[in-house]
Amino acid sequence: MRHPFSIDPTQTAAFERIRETLSPETRHFVRRPPRAVVIGGGTGAPVSIKTLLSMGVETSAIVAMADDGGSTGILREEAHVTPPGDIRKCLVAFAGDQHDPLTRAFRYRFEFARNHTLGNLMLSALEDATGSFPAAIEICEDLLHCRGHVYPSTLDNIVLCAKTRDGRTIEGQAKACHSNTALEHAWLKETDVAAYQPAVDAIEEADLIVLGPGSLFTSIIPNLLVPGIVDAIRRSQGHTVFVCSLADMQGETWGLSAEEHVQALFDHGMDGLVDYTLVHTPRPLRARESLSEVLDEATGREGGGAEADLSGPGVNPNIRPVRIDYQMAKRIQSRGPLVIARNLVDPLHPTWHDPQTLRDAFAGVIKLCRSRRK
Repeated sequence: MRHPFSIDPTQTAAFERIRETLSPETRHFVRRPPRAVVIGGGTGAPVSIKTLLSMGVETSAIVAMADDGGSTGILREEAHVTPPGDIRKCLVAFAGDQHDPLTRAFRYRFEFARNHTLGNLMLSALEDATGSFPAAIEICEDLLHCRGHVYPSTLDNIVLCAKTRDGRTIEGQAKACHSNTALEHAWLKETDVAAYQPAVDAIEEADLIVLGPGSLFTSIIPNLLVPGIVDAIRRSQGHTVFVCSLADMQGETWGLSAEEHVQALFDHGMDGLVDYTLVHTPRPLRARESLSEVLDEATGREGGGAEADLSGPGVNPNIRPVRIDYQMAKRIQSRGPLVIARNLVDPLHPTWHDPQTLRDAFAGVIKLCRSRRK
């Protein structure tokens, strides 16, 4: 008999390979943990959340509210609730015990009930019962013993629109995500939208602002389109790092290089506001940038990473690595962001970021941020 439940996949097993105790690279901030805020949504933001938590960093998340597909889309259309899906994924990432029965049940997906997840249903029911989506989130944070806070970027009902690189206009996050050609620009259909103030406060108080990883146009950029979010990043004294995707897995960025990913951020308000760009390369670039040498010294590493790639046998041929080369890195750095090139692929899961390598990169960025302030 087929099991009636399925569990949404997470990188829990991958993160168990990281030691729970702080590494020597991060012990220097035990007395005063840096504050980080992760901006994104979907399946990408939890990767950064779990990595930062493993380092002892005080972490919160700002989540996009444009999701209109799957279980979230049904609830949004038929129950008129705030999109719960990406909030749920980040709540699970913050959960105090990933193996706690309630945390596991929160991820249960009911295939016999229109593929809803328990977490989505709980958030929607609690929003209705309390009359407040933030109150629903807070209750779930308590239930899951979360080690950080999750904030929607806005409480307004928003619809994502996008223009493709071949000139078509798409309405809706789910449709934009699976576009047949890469997207060029995105915007919100609504004009009267306001940022959620606690999200703004978290950004302004952050020492480190992490964009991604995740879907560029449908998870990261929708947050930046909310009036007040980019302004908060501009006012913040924190440094911003963009974690570029490992590979194209959806139509929205199909064929785009790392340079084009960064340019898209610039085109959506982030020009001059990105301090670091973290990119994947299976082998060292042809000439090492001075930043890489500084980062290696800061983290005590020789560069590179685990021997893993996205183009080996057994990898889905419909998944292509996001391109980066030495000349691209130079052009990105000429625009402001310092480029950190690492082999970021998890050897056991070729489309996931390797938690240890990502952790080492974040530790180096934090050290660089502090040294530049002295």
